[in-house]
Amino acid sequence: ILDSQNDIGQSVAAMESLIQQEVDGISIFPISPEQGAQLVAMANEANIPITVENIDVANVCEKDQYIAAVGCVYGDIGYAAIKWLSENVKDAKVFYCAGAVGGGVFEAYKVGVDKALSDFSNSIEMVGLSNSEAWSTEDGLNLTQNFINSGVEFNCVFANNDQIAQGCYQALTEAGMGDIPVVSTGGSPDAYNFLKDGIEAANMTAPVSIQGVQTFKNLYDYVANGKVPAEKFQSLPVVPVSGKDLSAWIDWSDYAGAYKYVYGK
Repeated sequence: ILDSQNDIGQSVAAMESLIQQEVDGISIFPISPEQGAQLVAMANEANIPITVENIDVANVCEKDQYIAAVGCVYGDIGYAAIKWLSENVKDAKVFYCAGAVGGGVFEAYKVGVDKALSDFSNSIEMVGLSNSEAWSTEDGLNLTQNFINSGVEFNCVFANNDQIAQGCYQALTEAGMGDIPVVSTGGSPDAYNFLKDGIEAANMTAPVSIQGVQTFKNLYDYVANGKVPAEKFQSLPVVPVSGKDLSAWIDWSDYAGAYKYVYGK
């Protein structure tokens, strides 16, 4: 395992080291499609099979250049959050306390949110959206306070991450509205305690441990057995977990749980 510290230069050096060692296969965790394409090309030139974690490289690589890619689809998580609220909050009127504009993350979430709002329009509507600047607890607190002060009626909150959710809950509690459910995303280690403590009503978890195990499976199956995954891009599963039932929770460090999820045993 070589850690390039999210640095492109170090990632190239790491690839050169692996190629010199003549390894049987390589898995990469790029921070951008362009970086992924560069590393894939290096593996191809050395005739070493390669698989990709964290990012879909379909737009920058040919299908025959890599085994498969596994990554999080933010739109799927946004869709799941709105769907959960539509099914668990009567006549849901949601305030979306969102992440920052720019960078593509909020924008990807919004695609899924908009689709779910359309699909479940009979049971949920978005009555407000405010974007944070730093995806922080302070942002969640201030934006929720501002929305409460606007006088717009709402009965649930979708927070774009666990830090924002914590601020949303604080603002709601201070305003005597602590019974309004807050739903968040990601399934971070903090989120488990937030669910237990009632800060979050539910979390649309996307366990990165599953991503790692699935990526390893793709690489091993190909190198050892010549098996190619049926899907070139495999989206990280979204596992909704309610504060009332934590049994479906898979922690980011729970590789045994991730193994069971991926392999079914």
